[in-house]
Amino acid sequence: MKKLAFAAVALIASTFGASAADLAARPYTKAPPVVAAVYNWGGFYIGGHVGGSWTNQEWVNTANVGTGFGDLSPGQGFRQRGTGVFGGGHLGYNWQAGQFVFGLEGTISGMDNSGTVLNTVFGAGRDDVFSWRSDWLATVVGRAGIAVQNNLFYVRGGWAGVNNRLSVSDTVPAFVGNGSDTQWHNGWVVGAGWEYGITANWIVGLEYNYAAFETKSYQLRGTAGPAATYAFDVKPRDIQWAVVRLSYKFGAPVVAKY
Repeated sequence: MKKLAFAAVALIASTFGASAADLAARPYTKAPPVVAAVYNWGGFYIGGHVGGSWTNQEWVNTANVGTGFGDLSPGQGFRQRGTGVFGGGHLGYNWQAGQFVFGLEGTISGMDNSGTVLNTVFGAGRDDVFSWRSDWLATVVGRAGIAVQNNLFYVRGGWAGVNNRLSVSDTVPAFVGNGSDTQWHNGWVVGAGWEYGITANWIVGLEYNYAAFETKSYQLRGTAGPAATYAFDVKPRDIQWAVVRLSYKFGAPVVAKY
């Protein structure tokens, strides 16, 4: 009888022990990965920019034949810097690979950089008054940058072109006259900037650019007639501009980063 009682107690103890072991064992569940939101710079965008610009203009006489009013001789000329308001629009597309962003962008901008130089070669009060103006500029560039959360730091470079005008007027007798010429100058541009994604679609930024342009020949004989020559080598030696940008990016979902 005692043996039977001890056997029953041992059986009950082993059953409770197994049950306790089962209750203590808990299944292992792997924690879900942490998902971080990464700003997506990829896609088309369009926007506007406004700021200031500086033009370094140069013109040197290369020929003066039969104008009468033309006072400069070959080799003589002037250089002047003019500043003004700069603004326009831009359109582009970005590709993003991790932190690296690459893009293409085109811009067109108006400006009012201009100046006037009074030539006093012969000491007259008004003698050969030169006026120049750079009025609009276009660029097509490539961009490359590094994205840090909602910030994009980038450099840009490519083609630039500017519309430029030079004119001369002489109202001092005995020889009076005037003439003007407008040319398109091709060149190159480099720059750098910073952009910040305010929302998934709206972007603000700051940008600086430096552009240099080719030399073109201008003919200012004007009213002196087709047989006369008053020719100049003219170039906007450089144009610099700094602008604030506002852009709208189309279709900008947030990218998940694990």
